[in-house]
Amino acid sequence: MTVYERRGRFYDEMEIGDIFRHKPGRTITEADNVLFTTLTMNSQSLHLDAEVAAKSEFGQRLVNSLMTLAIICGVSVSDTTEGTTIANLGFGQILFPAPVFIGDTLYSETEVIDKRPSKSRPGQGIVTLEHRGRNQNGVLVASAQRSALVKFSPGAAS
Repeated sequence: MTVYERRGRFYDEMEIGDIFRHKPGRTITEADNVLFTTLTMNSQSLHLDAEVAAKSEFGQRLVNSLMTLAIICGVSVSDTTEGTTIANLGFGQILFPAPVFIGDTLYSETEVIDKRPSKSRPGQGIVTLEHRGRNQNGVLVASAQRSALVKFSPGAAS
């Protein structure tokens, strides 16, 4: 019998240029948007007020951009950092080039854009990932660069 377990990648299992296409996609519902927006105390009318949003240049409510960011990064964890990361070190450039609306489906991919062994922590390295989210039409709606401190695989040279 073989047992399979989803996990992230160790530092030495990631190469610059590797791309992970994450599954499944995530369709954003009205409940998702309202819950996230109110949980984070973001009172922006463009997320909550259908009448105000209808009069905006978008003609409808926008999905909270931080929820978009959370989804495109969150879906990557099982493919990239689950069980192999020490810490999330921070985010670099974050962009929202196109709006996300209620009913859109987000699809994500992550590219390894940089990596280096840690100078102060043997057996660990810093990996920089670029997360990208596209809607159901393939339009890029979000991207973010994120650095994480990641373990080397057991027995790997640091």
